[in-house]
Amino acid sequence: MEPSGHVTVLVGTANHGQSHETTLAQIVADTLGVPLAQVRVVQGDTDVVPFGMGAGNSRVAVVAGGACLRAASDVAAKLRRLAAHTLEVAPEDVELGDGYARVRGVPDRRVAIAELARAAYFAPSELPAGDEGGLLATRYYEPPWVTIASATHACVVEVDAETGFVTLQRFVVAEDCGAMINPRVVDGQVMGGVAQGIGSALYEHCVYDERGQLLTGSFMDYLVPSASEVPDIEIHHLLTPSASLGGFKGAGEGGTLGALPAVCNAVADAVGRYVAPPLTPERVRAALRDAPSPCVGDEARG
Repeated sequence: MEPSGHVTVLVGTANHGQSHETTLAQIVADTLGVPLAQVRVVQGDTDVVPFGMGAGNSRVAVVAGGACLRAASDVAAKLRRLAAHTLEVAPEDVELGDGYARVRGVPDRRVAIAELARAAYFAPSELPAGDEGGLLATRYYEPPWVTIASATHACVVEVDAETGFVTLQRFVVAEDCGAMINPRVVDGQVMGGVAQGIGSALYEHCVYDERGQLLTGSFMDYLVPSASEVPDIEIHHLLTPSASLGGFKGAGEGGTLGALPAVCNAVADAVGRYVAPPLTPERVRAALRDAPSPCVGDEARG
């Protein structure tokens, strides 16, 4: 925490679309009782951040989140001691929120957290006995296994018997990522994962010629789903806290892993046999030619 009351969070992770700047900042802001706008997350710059393994295996919310929670809790404990010394109460009677340290049950007795931060750096004579200046903590966290989200996917597809083209009519996901830090961020990760799974099932394919030359090396040839191919995704949440700090689970895996088999199973149900992905119109038409006629063109759930 800076002397102004603003907070800088240095983490050894690297963001590539998971909104770490939001979720990790929320953990710290909630723990310290300061506005979210006063928290800045710095990552991916090895000149200033701790060593780390980056982002992978759905570990950021759990591992980095746990480390942020520990570090912020240490700073919060010191803020409570400083506030207790200033307000002449016990530290356990102090609560942090909305930018203030208040006496529990007596909200009018309060001191601004920014004022405490200034004192921590510039007024050592005002600190409680035994406390050094500054508001800084470095913590690490290794969570218990396993703290990865689980999910169930279901979809409805329509298969055109003439062309073999597959249209997604409905897609539903029920996911349990433990305690949600930010529901909108979780939904965004689920939607992105489902879109990626749909791409793996229906469109994306690395094609090589007989000499091993990649023929689908650009987006002119390597197809990915666009907004017109991905239906509105209906998401439901189960909230079972994990054994990790904060009760978090990594949400990144749940969207992708269920989407591909759900689409493949639905198409297999429609055409009467399994079709290896990607489920291109050519492959689906070939399966339809060999399938029992009652299955052809049926709407299917998988």
